Amino acid sequence: MKNINDVCILVQARLGSQRVPGKMLRPFAGTTLVDILFKKLKTSKIINKNNIHFSVYEQELKDVANKHTINIFSRSEASAMSEGEPLSEIYEWYNKLPYKYVVLISACNPLLKIETIDSFLESFLNSKKEGGFAVFEKKTYYWDKKGKPISNWGGATIMNTKLVEPIYEAAHCLYASRMDIIKDGFWMDVNSPPQPELFIMDELETFDIDYEWQFNIGEKLYKEC
Repeated sequence: MKNINDVCILVQARLGSQRVPGKMLRPFAGTTLVDILFKKLKTSKIINKNNIHFSVYEQELKDVANKHTINIFSRSEASAMSEGEPLSEIYEWYNKLPYKYVVLISACNPLLKIETIDSFLESFLNSKKEGGFAVFEKKTYYWDKKGKPISNWGGATIMNTKLVEPIYEAAHCLYASRMDIIKDGFWMDVNSPPQPELFIMDELETFDIDYEWQFNIGEKLYKEC
């Protein structure tokens, strides 16, 4: 079993989103996306609050961290502007923070519950694997671009989603990884593509704000939940 004190709880954000500019600090249901997440993390039953870090470049985001007494990792401008490659640039904290593992939590999923975050963390701590990834189940029909079925129809000759074997879609909200593998360009484990411990969660909680229409709908859903 992994030690919770060896795990960094990391939230990474920037104001330079091209699809939803400034979404981290835009008014959202009377608050902001980052405020929502930090308030949840403070209510966790298992997270070591001293191990929470906010990886940011802009001063406005650092001010939010200070308001919530969250540790700040000052990422570089290059990291904040990066589109994801190389990993060692976007995740430049990997060799600067004193932890063996990192759990990366997205602030773009306002419906994500703290109970789910805690369950994910517990699952990772108890797993023999050194990476974890949140997913949700899809029981429907998929084909590749050549028309070859991806889904297993279970021997049925007609479409019946009750008989389809589930496929798991990335939730894009909770990730876990060993820190030291990032330097070699790996994330979650040393396989390519990775084969981490899958954590199955409720699809509604995975609602991800990547586009303007999602910001507007997410705000309405958050108010109703």
